[in-house]
Amino acid sequence: MEILLWLAPAALVTTAAMLWAVWAGRDRRPPDEGDSEAAYARFAAAVQKPLPTRGQAAGPRSRDVVSGVAVRRSRPSRRARTGR
Repeated sequence: MEILLWLAPAALVTTAAMLWAVWAGRDRRPPDEGDSEAAYARFAAAVQKPLPTRGQAAGPRSRDVVSGVAVRRSRPSRRARTGR
């Protein structure tokens, strides 16, 4: 039964961390209805604004098929490099 006493500090620390996370994540002020409408209006205006263009538009990139296996490129043999 003594061996279970080693689990007590870990359980206490875990419980304290969970309580702190709940306390730190709480709402700090009551929500203001006027604030959320103004924030929504600002967000809508920002989303509807055209994006600046700079340089050429990025076209679709061709990507290699990823199979999850690393494969080295084959190196030319010694004969092919020396021309013999």
